[in-house]
Amino acid sequence: MSVRTPKGFMFDLDGTLILSNRKLGSYDAIEGAAEALQELDRLGIPWLALTNGSAYAARVQGPRLRDAGVPVPDEKLFTPNSVAARVIADRGYDNVLVLGTQGVVDALSEMAINCCLPGDAAADYADAVYVAWHPECVMDHIHIACSRVLDGAAFLSASDVPYFATKEGRSFGYSCAINGAISRVTGMEPEPTGKPSTHAMEMIAEVLGCAQQDVGVVGDDATAEMQMAVASGAIGIAVTSGATDAAQWASQPPEKTPDLVIPNISELVKACGLG
Repeated sequence: MSVRTPKGFMFDLDGTLILSNRKLGSYDAIEGAAEALQELDRLGIPWLALTNGSAYAARVQGPRLRDAGVPVPDEKLFTPNSVAARVIADRGYDNVLVLGTQGVVDALSEMAINCCLPGDAAADYADAVYVAWHPECVMDHIHIACSRVLDGAAFLSASDVPYFATKEGRSFGYSCAINGAISRVTGMEPEPTGKPSTHAMEMIAEVLGCAQQDVGVVGDDATAEMQMAVASGAIGIAVTSGATDAAQWASQPPEKTPDLVIPNISELVKACGLG
C-alpha cells in the first residue's frame, strides 16, 4: 500500500515504542524503536512522542524511556497534561480540581496551572475538573467531581480510551472508568485533552512545524491514534506490536482505518519511502 510521505511523525508510547507493566513501573523497548527514531534524526525529519499516559511529567518519564533504550529527549515527550495545560490557560480556568496522582499535579503545576485535590477547601470552588491517572480513586473523589460539574465546572480528561497495551496484555484506563462514573451521574461527557482530541492534534502539528495532513500518526490503538489521524486528515500508520493485531486492523470502520499497517516501527522508514 502506498501512502503520502509524512513530513513529521507523532509516536504513541505503549504498544508502539515500549511495553510497560500494568503499574507503569517498568518499560521494555519494542523491537526497532531506537533504530527508527535514530534514523529519523539522521534524515532530519521531526518527530515527537505523545502518550495518553498522564502519570508522570516528561522530566520524570523521559529518563526512564532512555534507560529502557528508547532515545526520547524530554523536549520531544508530551502527555495529555501538556495539552491540558494549554487548554486550561487559554480558557482562563483559575482553580482546577485534579483527580490524579501527585505526578499529575506536579506536571500541571510545573506548567503554571493552579491545582487542588479532593479534600482541599479550594475543591469546593473549582471551575474545572481534570480526570487523569488515578488508581487510588474513591467515591468521595467522584462525589466532589460530580458536584463541581453539576455546578458548571468544565469536565476535562487526560484520556477516555478504555484500554492500553502492556507486557501483561490489555489494561484498562483509570481515567476512562472514572469518566464513566462522573458522566453517568451528571449527564456530561468529558472533553479529552489526549488522543484522539483535536486539542492534541493541533499541538502535534504546531510542535512539528507542519500541517496536520502531513503528520504521520503512528500507534497501536484504533481510537486513540487512527481516529485522530482520520479526523484530522493526517497519515495513519498502525503497528501490530501493541493492542491491535493485523486482523483487527483490517476490520476497522472507515473512521478508524489506517493508511498503512506495519508489524512494528522498525519498518517505518522503508514503508514510508524515506530511506
